[in-house]
Amino acid sequence: MQRTATPLTTLSLAIAAVLAAASLSGTAYAAEPAADPAKTAESTAEASPEQEVQQAPKCPAPNTEAAVAASQRRPPKPVAELPEDIEFESDGVEGIRDGELKLTGKVEIRQGERRIETRDATYNQQDESFSVDQGVEYSDGTVKVRGEGAQIDRKGGAVFEHAEFELPDRNARGSADRIRASTEGTLSLDKVRYTTCPLGNEDWMLTASDIDISQAIGLGIGRGVRLDFKGIPLLYTPFISFPVGNQRKSGFLFPTIGTSSRSGYSLSVPWYWNIAPNYDATFTPTYFSKRGPKLDTEFRYLNPVGKGQLEVQYLPDDREFGAERSLVRFVDQSDFTRRLRLNIDASNASDDEWFEDFGLGPEGTSITYLNRSASLTYLDDRWLAILHAQNFQTIDFATENRLPIAPADRPYTMLPQLAVRANFPDQPFGLSYGMDMELANFQHNVDGLSTGWRSDFSPEIRMPLRGAGVYIEPAASWRYTRYKLHQDGSDLDDRDDTFSRSAPVLSVDGGMVFERLFGSRKQRLSTIEPRFMYLYVPYRNQDDLPVFDTERADLNLVQLFRTNRYVGADRLGDANQLAIGFTSRWLDAHTGEQYIAATVGQAYYFDRPRVTLPGEDVEDPESSDIIAELDLRAYGNWNIRGGIQWDPGETRSERGQIQLQYRPNFDRVMNLGYRFRRDRLEQVDGSVAWPVSRDWSLYARMVYSLEGDAIDNSAPLDPTLPSDTVTRRDEKGVIDQFAGLEYRSCCWRFRVVARRYVSDRTGDLDTSVLFQLELNGLSNVGVGANTFLERSIRGYSVEPPEDK
Repeated sequence: MQRTATPLTTLSLAIAAVLAAASLSGTAYAAEPAADPAKTAESTAEASPEQEVQQAPKCPAPNTEAAVAASQRRPPKPVAELPEDIEFESDGVEGIRDGELKLTGKVEIRQGERRIETRDATYNQQDESFSVDQGVEYSDGTVKVRGEGAQIDRKGGAVFEHAEFELPDRNARGSADRIRASTEGTLSLDKVRYTTCPLGNEDWMLTASDIDISQAIGLGIGRGVRLDFKGIPLLYTPFISFPVGNQRKSGFLFPTIGTSSRSGYSLSVPWYWNIAPNYDATFTPTYFSKRGPKLDTEFRYLNPVGKGQLEVQYLPDDREFGAERSLVRFVDQSDFTRRLRLNIDASNASDDEWFEDFGLGPEGTSITYLNRSASLTYLDDRWLAILHAQNFQTIDFATENRLPIAPADRPYTMLPQLAVRANFPDQPFGLSYGMDMELANFQHNVDGLSTGWRSDFSPEIRMPLRGAGVYIEPAASWRYTRYKLHQDGSDLDDRDDTFSRSAPVLSVDGGMVFERLFGSRKQRLSTIEPRFMYLYVPYRNQDDLPVFDTERADLNLVQLFRTNRYVGADRLGDANQLAIGFTSRWLDAHTGEQYIAATVGQAYYFDRPRVTLPGEDVEDPESSDIIAELDLRAYGNWNIRGGIQWDPGETRSERGQIQLQYRPNFDRVMNLGYRFRRDRLEQVDGSVAWPVSRDWSLYARMVYSLEGDAIDNSAPLDPTLPSDTVTRRDEKGVIDQFAGLEYRSCCWRFRVVARRYVSDRTGDLDTSVLFQLELNGLSNVGVGANTFLERSIRGYSVEPPEDK
């Protein structure tokens, strides 16, 4: 056996093979961008649950017949530094002419992890190149290449004839009549075929007559590119250019097809524009069979101080609606310094029916307000200051069954609002000082409503006292609020244009934590955590104060221990009360994992609360409703979460919910839930995602309303109309439901989901169909059904958590 070494430069063979595979994958992505701010082309990771029945089939190794055990896809190995020397071994060496050696028998050429095996090669000592006329095999740990012959020169150029390649990490394979890597870093492939299906299975295949790749400029050009699925052409283009690696490139993305009973069939063909390294845009023209053309535009940018995007959806002539329509949204976040940030979020819809026509599901079609706000925030270790402006577009149109939100009930505009919060802990004698201050100007477009300035100031002092398993924190503050009002665009009389309110707020908050170990090995930890807070706020008559942005907060465990039962500065609730709560937990003593947590709380009133909002009922309770919550995860794959608000005076529940979940794995889950709010909502919600065999999975969800007459019977806007102009609608029945089916092979996956849901406030139903075809290792075709399923079925995931 002969052994020698020569100082040849890198072979470039692995680069050629990897780029060949990358180019083939890249043609399928077309111009789909990959780096922020451009869109990222997502490849589908293969799921690998523990049990075979719930696992998507794993393809066998590309060129072997037997299936292999399921395993996670390995990340690509980093490119290691290669030694300059190339070593080779052979069974024998013969000198055939000046400067040439005949390597006979078994020949092996090595450079680091790169390895070439063949029989009978020719080595030219003058230009330090190898020539192989027989079968050759190459591998480097990430790619394998087999060819009928190869030419490898000293400077790194290489040619493989009639080559087949495998990418084990991608479970992919392919072939090319010829692979040529030049010394200038260009790569050419002739008659290329690529798939992630195993040998003998060509469910999908990407072919190209030739592909040229320039590593220097990061650009590839393909000719005669075609994608076939089950023998059916999905994509063909005579010419296509694409980025190599993570480079972004302008071009068309995969089209999507959908259907909706409100808009008909639709076809979208997105086009991506790589404007600059920090700017990009996506234009998505869509044609609806019932409405006509629609153009969606998304422009995104990065700058030295932040990022943002502008989204515009535009229909020049909606045939169903009978007019021009649009939706615009602008979002920006700019960090001028580490402590100073500007946030902008503004939207505008051309009409009140936009979301009912183009929203998906009740959550999308029931949008009532669009936010328009800008905030300048300063934050350091002691101070938080926010300069804020906010306005809302109200989206709520009148129908024969329902009135819109009355103009007088629509939100005020804040222009501007200045809020400042300060916190100074660890002061002398263990004290902590704090302050909350707000100055805001409220405007409204309805005559007769009070408008003007509101200032709110609340300095505070606390004394945190803490020990082992116990704490107590007395606090005192003074809340002062002042109004300077206008009405009908003119100043009020000097006696009436200014109002104020001030009152002390005194509280004592405390709690304890008791712990004990239990279990045969003391492996469990149980706790009892009582908490109390005494609150005193004297009564102040506030009936003359306007209501700009204040509401009564829903009662919950957090609200029990707040110093004001109202959210907003227009009302300061009087209080002479004691709130008590108990929490008990069972934990794993070693890991801290929680198995059970139960909490119950109630407030006891020593004086009847007297402060109210306009229209709020005055009650004379001795105590608040009882609030209880339970979080149970003690039985393996089962968990239960529930809560209830119980009125002890009426001996009835006011609000409640319970959620039961069985989740043995990331892709199999069953949910059953119940939600209740007296006189407003009562729903049952069930959902399931379950693999029924190795190849098939089922998905379903239903939301059923048990509550009828849930819409408030508001008076009509025109008082001259009879009171029965607006009638209540019986809302009992299914408000959202869908069913889906998925088939998974080892190299592709197909999902179809049919959905029917309440699409507007009149109870009209819309039916839509989502489908998605995933070609493993390539890209997706169709609407993103996986995102919809993950959002709609609690706990379901397409991929294992470690893959996300």
